[in-house]
Amino acid sequence: MGLFRRKKQPFAAPPEHAVIVRFSLSDDAFGRPEEREAFFALEETLMAAIETAGVGEYDGNEFGGGEAVIYAYGPDADELFTTMEPHLRGFDARPASCVLRYGRASDTNVRERRVAL
Repeated sequence: MGLFRRKKQPFAAPPEHAVIVRFSLSDDAFGRPEEREAFFALEETLMAAIETAGVGEYDGNEFGGGEAVIYAYGPDADELFTTMEPHLRGFDARPASCVLRYGRASDTNVRERRVAL
């Protein structure tokens, strides 16, 4: 038994914050092919920006029901949104909105902030 042995503290993972962005499409389904291509280009830009800033990870998108939804996760929703915001505001699809979630999706009491783009 060592004199300087410390108790191991359980590893506490940082909270899983999220930035969830919704853009309206030109129809009630999946939008036009050129809209989807523009979203895929935005996706590449967001992935690079998030990776370069080291603030989280881009998780993907969903298309359908007349909207495109983008998901990104990290330990700080505000920092993640700050990285994404210039690219989101520069994108033409409107109306658009964003939800910053400050905790895990499974937490029913998690704080959220809505931002109009």
